[in-house]
Amino acid sequence: MPDDRALEVLTRAAAVLARDGTIELALEELLAATTQAVGAGSGVIFAQDPDRPAIELIAAVGFDDASLAAFARTVAENPDHAIRQTIADRTVTFDAKPRAPGATGLRSHLPLAVTRDHVDLPLGVLAVAHDAPLDEGARRLLAAAAQLAAVGLDRARLASLVAERSEWFERMAHMDPLTGLANTRTFSRVLELELARAGRQGGEVSLAVFDIDDFRSTNDAAGHAAGDDVLREVAAVLAESVRLVDTVARYGGDEFVLVAPGSAGMTVARRVLAGVAALPDVAGRRVSVSAGVASFPADAGTAEELLAAAERALAEARASGSGTLGEARSQRTR
Repeated sequence: MPDDRALEVLTRAAAVLARDGTIELALEELLAATTQAVGAGSGVIFAQDPDRPAIELIAAVGFDDASLAAFARTVAENPDHAIRQTIADRTVTFDAKPRAPGATGLRSHLPLAVTRDHVDLPLGVLAVAHDAPLDEGARRLLAAAAQLAAVGLDRARLASLVAERSEWFERMAHMDPLTGLANTRTFSRVLELELARAGRQGGEVSLAVFDIDDFRSTNDAAGHAAGDDVLREVAAVLAESVRLVDTVARYGGDEFVLVAPGSAGMTVARRVLAGVAALPDVAGRRVSVSAGVASFPADAGTAEELLAAAERALAEARASGSGTLGEARSQRTR
């Protein structure tokens, strides 16, 4: 194997793995350069998620669409296929005769793996088909290409893991972990944004505050696990009852809030009360909520004033009994 061919593969591999782009395109370029350099007629790279048994074809050269699809299907459906055995055993095979009926030529399979904390992590396999046996230079080049492909796959998966964790932390920063609704921080931000937009456009914003009736009694009588069940059930009703433009959040221990752009706050609040009233008993106790609704700009001009108006409406509603709805504007309990 001439040194300049190996250098060309290394140069191309370094370039494609260092630049932006999908790992699939990078590995396809690496595979194309490698198969050309070793004189192989075709090649594939399959990848396997360390946490899942399924393997995925992510790069191929030297196939037409039909034959590639058939080959990928054969590998996927045959647990004893040589490619899958290479991933499982992590053994290098050079110049093997094909097992498939009617197939000609030779096959070489190289596992893709990295070592982390002294543990080998199988990531996939690089396989090529060729007519003549590979010389020592070609074998070394294939081994180097497999190592580069493994590093590329590992880097892509680490980047994906970092992105997933970042997204998870971002969600957790804005979400109440028990109910899955927005938390107080997110509610405050959304309310300020909606009030600012309504102020610019001359629109309205409704704010509803919901309080679970006799929640402390449920906790005391049935335990905190039952109380958590009640919170989750009420949160589910809220999430299912609101519109796409609305925001619902957990606000305090047993209170929830709804930010509803426009004038639909009372309509949505009634829907929530009806949905909660239809819930089955939790720990033998009926679940109900009371609510207070206030509107910007009719009842208040700031976020603090609007929340205070909704809380006053809630207090009046609760004074009238469980499962009631109060409106700040009219100060009537419904």
